[in-house]
Amino acid sequence: MADTTRKSGSRRLARERVSLLFTRAAEFYPENPEWSNRCVELARKIGMRHRIRIDRPLKRRFCHRCNAYLVPGSNARVRIHRGRVIVTCLTCGHRSRYPVGRSRS
Repeated sequence: MADTTRKSGSRRLARERVSLLFTRAAEFYPENPEWSNRCVELARKIGMRHRIRIDRPLKRRFCHRCNAYLVPGSNARVRIHRGRVIVTCLTCGHRSRYPVGRSRS
């Protein structure tokens, strides 16, 4: 059987859908956080189905354990410790660590 999920324009369309879902998640969060979590879930499923990489700024906006849309100060704690940014999800307690400083050259 032919794989119809990876035709020529489907990856481009999938990237557009993923970015649109993340903008919707940002809009939905103040009124209903569950909807924004669902948008993140759908965006990840689309990314996995079409084998596309979610961009770095978008990847840092959700918890990798519970798929919650993270908003600093509301459901995420952001700290800087020893040259790293530590983002703690207040829903499940998962910590994500990102390096600070070194520029890619």
